[in-house]
Amino acid sequence: MTKGWQTVVQAEALAAALGREELAVVDCRHSLADPDAGNEAFAAGHVPGAVHAHMDRDLSGTAAHGGGAGRHPWPDATVFCARLGDWGITPHHQVVAYDGGDGAFAARLWFLLRALGHVDVAVLDGGWARWRSLGLPVETVTAAPAPARYRADFDRSRLLDARAVESHLEDGGLLVDARGAERFSGVSEPIDPVAGHVPGAVNRPYLENVGGDGRIRDPQALRDGFQGLMAGRDPAQVAVMCGSGVTACHHLLAMAHAGLPGAKLYTGSWSGWIEDPERPAATGA
Repeated sequence: MTKGWQTVVQAEALAAALGREELAVVDCRHSLADPDAGNEAFAAGHVPGAVHAHMDRDLSGTAAHGGGAGRHPWPDATVFCARLGDWGITPHHQVVAYDGGDGAFAARLWFLLRALGHVDVAVLDGGWARWRSLGLPVETVTAAPAPARYRADFDRSRLLDARAVESHLEDGGLLVDARGAERFSGVSEPIDPVAGHVPGAVNRPYLENVGGDGRIRDPQALRDGFQGLMAGRDPAQVAVMCGSGVTACHHLLAMAHAGLPGAKLYTGSWSGWIEDPERPAATGA
């Protein structure tokens, strides 16, 4: 059985489990600069048996956009569960998500499922890059899984909007921004129309969670890094954000891998925060 992978899984273990009925593999490769790049990469080659999840169409909401939802709105639970069913995924499957390498996009699917209460979901450590470097099997045929039924709802206690973030900070909670230092400080903003960060937030780029090879760092190293920021707080007193609620999920994955589960996600993140011009923007480190 493959059950029990709940944060990250190694390529060698996944390769040995391919073809098992309880396993579902989801390719989450994506490019913010080219939304069709993930589809093209998947068609050119993917892990055998995988289905492809498009960041904009499958892992984000559409009609719900607006009102502070940001560039990648959190999806409706019913719609997302229907998509899982289209992929043949049930609450009983061991799901493995992967992307091009560092897990930033795969972590979005990981947290979507965890927020539904799905426990056995993991991110492929090192992603497609490591899979290919090991010479593991590649497939170009698109899988056609038998439709399934998935019924669940999101744990809203772990999903924050802008008002909840303000209350979180007023109550002494920690808000960790996963964007790079230049975007956090306002020195550079290549995506959103306003530069800076939410006043009171601290910066920890998500890339600090991985090594130079794109693989997630040792759990103890992650634990030391996050606990240094948390300053004695419980993980439930931590919220994470980024530009649109995608790469911030890598912090949630890393914290869980470090034995610090339970942090929250500001779903709209920076792009949602600045939809209201009355909200303040801070700059500097």
